[in-house]
Amino acid sequence: MDTSNPAAFVNGQVLPNFIGKKVRTVVQVNQSDGAVITGKSTDDSQIIVKGLSSQVPVLNYVEVIGIAENSNTIRAEIFTDFGATFDVNSYNQLCQLANGEFRSLFL
Repeated sequence: MDTSNPAAFVNGQVLPNFIGKKVRTVVQVNQSDGAVITGKSTDDSQIIVKGLSSQVPVLNYVEVIGIAENSNTIRAEIFTDFGATFDVNSYNQLCQLANGEFRSLFL
C-alpha cells in the first residue's frame, strides 16, 4: 500500500477543498457512457467522474479514487463497483469526521 500520497475522503460538500489533489468518494451512478459517469454523492451533490474504463450499471454505487479536477469533477485512477446497496449515511459521516476534528488521523 502506497502511503506517500493518501486520498482524502470527500463528499460533494468538501470536494472543492481538494481541487488538484487525490480524493476518494462514493457516488451512485445516474448516467454512464463507459468513459464518464454522472452520479449522486453521499450528500446528494452531483459529481462527474471521468476516465473510467468500463460501463457501470445505473443506480450502482461506485467508489472512485482520483484527482479532483474542479468542484464537481474527478478524473478516476481506480474505481470499485459496490453494487446496488450501500450505506450512504455512514460514508457521509466518515467524510465529516475525516475532514473535521479527526482529520489528522486520515491524512
